[in-house]
Amino acid sequence: MEFEVTHPFHPWCGQRFVLSTRKQNWGEDRVMFYDADGRLRSLLASWTDVDAPDVFIQVAAGRSFVRPDDLAILAALIEQIERSHAG
Repeated sequence: MEFEVTHPFHPWCGQRFVLSTRKQNWGEDRVMFYDADGRLRSLLASWTDVDAPDVFIQVAAGRSFVRPDDLAILAALIEQIERSHAG
């Protein structure tokens, strides 16, 4: 199976590679592949087209980079930090 690097700022954007394996490394979903020099490399799976397109990203069409549920989690974290420093 091949995949394409889709992250717009990655230097390999648009390049295709053969998927060697996919696994959790460093707590992240990563794809593993060999580069042109035969070195094993890995990228975040979300930076590739290995999965079906993300519906939020398609609908947002570049107008929003943060999901509402991620904002809610961030707000809760900020509230927790503020409470812990309130004395």
